[in-house]
Amino acid sequence: MDRFSRADNSTLGRWWWTVDRWTLGCVGLLIGFGYVLMLAASPSVAARIGASRDMFILKQVVFLGVAGAIVLATSMLSPKGVRRLALLGCLVALGLTALTLVHGVEIKGARRWIALPMMSIQPSEFLKPCFAVVTAWLLAEGRRTRAFPGMLLAFGVFAMILLLLKSQPDIGMLSVITCVFMMQLFVGGLNLFFVGCGIGGMMAAFAGAYLAFTHVRSRVTRFLHPEQGDHYQIDTALQAFGNGGLLGRGPGEGRVKDLLPDAHADFVFAVAGEEFGLLVCLFIIGVFCFIVVRTLLKLLAEDDPFVVLASAGLVCGFGLQAFVNMASSLHLIPTKGMTLPFISYGGSSAMSVALTIGMMLALTRRRTQARFDAGLSHRNGAGRGAAA
Repeated sequence: MDRFSRADNSTLGRWWWTVDRWTLGCVGLLIGFGYVLMLAASPSVAARIGASRDMFILKQVVFLGVAGAIVLATSMLSPKGVRRLALLGCLVALGLTALTLVHGVEIKGARRWIALPMMSIQPSEFLKPCFAVVTAWLLAEGRRTRAFPGMLLAFGVFAMILLLLKSQPDIGMLSVITCVFMMQLFVGGLNLFFVGCGIGGMMAAFAGAYLAFTHVRSRVTRFLHPEQGDHYQIDTALQAFGNGGLLGRGPGEGRVKDLLPDAHADFVFAVAGEEFGLLVCLFIIGVFCFIVVRTLLKLLAEDDPFVVLASAGLVCGFGLQAFVNMASSLHLIPTKGMTLPFISYGGSSAMSVALTIGMMLALTRRRTQARFDAGLSHRNGAGRGAAA
């Protein structure tokens, strides 16, 4: 990429000089950690279920390769292209999520997956980024055009998603999407009274989920009362962090991957803690924090409401997903089966997170390019004036 000069006007040249390369580099680091931790965690899991030891590794190589391509391709889109992609993606994801209720694969009492050759997809994963962009567009258009019922339409889309995810059920995904939507409403200038009402409504909804769903009640009860119920997975994960210490036991020397069925997915952070230690875990946390904080700081100089709302929603969903996974492994919150972006095993997760990051990079890149073009035009105009 060093061969591109700032005067290069090709599509690739403009992309390279206007994309947030720091965030792009952090994504590359996370993908690299994903490969390393999959090599560490997945062979034992595959052997335990009677599959080839390399099955998960080979699949994840393909998943992360496709995810990297999605990040690069999506980051080259214009804001209009991002909006169109999100609208199409939201419609398709809504349809497939509804399809899971009829033809979905049932796992642990929930219908969230559609079986395909060689893999299963979770359509609701793709609702997160697409919903954030669609609602950002609706809210921004509602602010620009008084007659446009943007907020009403945004609440309508959210209500459809709420009904679908409640029916699966997938309370964790619904919680993340709800938090993203509430954050967008707050950033969009919603009155603090209504923000408080929204927070109260979320608390009431969580209480309702606790009463209505047995698995939610079980997880919350075990979290609040450690002496009750089965704590094998979380106890094993916490022991793994303790065994790892500061520098870890070394690559391949961990034992948690031989004990936990989801060591390559939901508890991959525990594998990192045991084999690579506290310092590597803190570095991984730092990479996620860097992406979130850097994106939010870039939005401070942004004046397009759509870009601000969409990028804030995307990075909020990304950060929340990472937090839920790591906090669950550390027993800071009730356990929730949510993957660690780019690191946990999973095709749907890797591709949906890649779509999230690609859209986010595209939106911030486009605004930078617009300012660059404006400055270049101003300089050219000044030069022609001086020549005249």
